[in-house]
Amino acid sequence: MARPEGCALVTGSSRGIGAATALALAGDGWAVRVNYRKDEEGAREVAARIESAGGSATVIRGDVGDADDLAALVEPGADGPVLVLVNNAGLRLDGLSPQLEDEQWQRVIDVNLTATFRATRAVLPQMLRARFGRVVNVASVVGLHANAGQANYAASKAGVIGFTKTVAVEVARRGVTVNALAPGFIETKLTEEILGGELEKTIPARRVGTPEEAAACIRFLASEEASYVTGTTLTVDGGLTA
Repeated sequence: MARPEGCALVTGSSRGIGAATALALAGDGWAVRVNYRKDEEGAREVAARIESAGGSATVIRGDVGDADDLAALVEPGADGPVLVLVNNAGLRLDGLSPQLEDEQWQRVIDVNLTATFRATRAVLPQMLRARFGRVVNVASVVGLHANAGQANYAASKAGVIGFTKTVAVEVARRGVTVNALAPGFIETKLTEEILGGELEKTIPARRVGTPEEAAACIRFLASEEASYVTGTTLTVDGGLTA
């Protein structure tokens, strides 16, 4: 059976894991929606790289924490329905639990967890009609393993993992898979302020990961070869949580 016509949406794909994932999925022949909130230059650079390699890319601005913006991102368009969804956009607003403000808590939950739910809910009907779909939710090892000062982030990512498992069971009979990726320390803008120093000594691999290494795992989970892999959380952490 030929793969249905459609596109891949990667939220937060102007840099880091999202950018590497957009490039990887384009390499598999998907038309890719490259999403950004602020970094338009980065998003257009990613799109240009995709197009220079012979692929197709559309740059779309939108804040996934805003319901209206998110609805526009997932609508079927000239590139077809969204048949691969990578919920990658993420936010950290760290602080010890007694000092966390309600706004810090809610904003992180909105971007990391609620947006994952809304985007997935929106694309599932498209995928179910096509009897093909791949949802990959970027979680974190912090959703599996405690990290002081990140209660809001940890709660959001643990929620993503629980959400992933449940939705996977709901749609498994219709050719749709739903999986999560739990990166450890990956060299991105989101982690640059916490990397360095003695940190690498805590990682069995003795180094941080690259966005491309994380993207390679997402590429597999989004592939036709991964059709029997669903409801799982793949850790990419150099052995940190082994």
